[in-house]
Amino acid sequence: MIRPTLDSAKLHRLSRRRFLGRAALLGCSAAASPLMTPVSLAAAPWDTRIVVIILRGAMDGLDALRPYGDPDFALIRPEQMGERDKAPDLDGFSAMHPALAPLVPLWAGGELGFVQAVATPYRNKRSHFDGQDILEAGTPDLGMARDGWLNRMLQELPGIETQTAYAVGQGEMKVLLGPAEVAEWTPNAALRLSPQALRLAELIMEQDPAFHAAMSEAVALSDEGEGILAPDTPLEKEMGQSLQGAQHVKIAEFVGNRLREDTRVAAFSMIGWDTHGKQARNLTRSLSRFAETLISLRDTCGPDVWSRTAVVAMTEFGRTVRLNGTEGTDHGTGGTMVLAGGAIRGGRVLGAWPGLSEADLFKRRDLTPTSDVRAPAAWILRAATGLDRTTLEQVVFPGLDMGRDPGVIL
Repeated sequence: MIRPTLDSAKLHRLSRRRFLGRAALLGCSAAASPLMTPVSLAAAPWDTRIVVIILRGAMDGLDALRPYGDPDFALIRPEQMGERDKAPDLDGFSAMHPALAPLVPLWAGGELGFVQAVATPYRNKRSHFDGQDILEAGTPDLGMARDGWLNRMLQELPGIETQTAYAVGQGEMKVLLGPAEVAEWTPNAALRLSPQALRLAELIMEQDPAFHAAMSEAVALSDEGEGILAPDTPLEKEMGQSLQGAQHVKIAEFVGNRLREDTRVAAFSMIGWDTHGKQARNLTRSLSRFAETLISLRDTCGPDVWSRTAVVAMTEFGRTVRLNGTEGTDHGTGGTMVLAGGAIRGGRVLGAWPGLSEADLFKRRDLTPTSDVRAPAAWILRAATGLDRTTLEQVVFPGLDMGRDPGVIL
């Protein structure tokens, strides 16, 4: 077990005191919190490494993967059209957000791909909690399973061995929750707030866009150590300095090192995607971290292990196609999935494009989903582990029609 560098009980007390003293003013979102980044891992007998990254808070896929080739994009997102020269073009129709430019070599090497206009079966509802529960459970509706789809996959395969336990944090990754044994590790930052406190705050503010916007702003400021979550005491300042700006790299390095050994499955989450306000700044920061995470993971794995690694980054739903009055976007439907790794057949944007004209939009406000986000994940599991299609469609992802194999794995 990895021990935190500071006394756990003291950190917990500090965190609760600071949170309870300030949550009344701003509220807090588990989906948007910078402190919820648990990591779960499990060893398995096959060779391909599978890494699932949950992007908590609903990433705006239209900003991350910009459809410049759609004539309505210029009308809907004129501010992003102004950055067209800075956004790396992918295929003449789509371009990456400028903050993802460090990933251009992965794209050029066929190690990065996207699936556009995807969604879980969760439609026309906009709760982060419910959206994430369905995404990680892999079910068509709420309350159908207490375990996650990665854990159900492990239960269907023989020869699973539990990794050495790394249980420091308090959160959980539902995608790996279930009867199959997995090890867990959480960076010490997760000790700053209890899941119970975050859950309570989320319930209070979930239906209020103003609270979401305030929280997003607080997250952005706290990440710089200058905002409402900034340290009050020398001890808190010391703790914050030890964590600033590197948590995602620590996670990537930890996962990469485990993948070099006998770990075959890893799942962790990244936050900062709930961009109700000032999206240009906040999403740039989150996408930069995401790019750094993938690069750190690749570099830590080394060429041999990276060539056998498939990374799947998923988010609970998309966002509205039009910006709101605070220069952000609200909860939407169709989103974007990111695939990376040497085992991925990348260099492609997959998925049917639904269009951005008003008649093409879902409820006249969201990108219309054209495929189930679970299908590419199911095909990756099939290629990596050999699980049969019936098991994947009926047990791992109940009710899923995997459709035609998109060939996402080499």
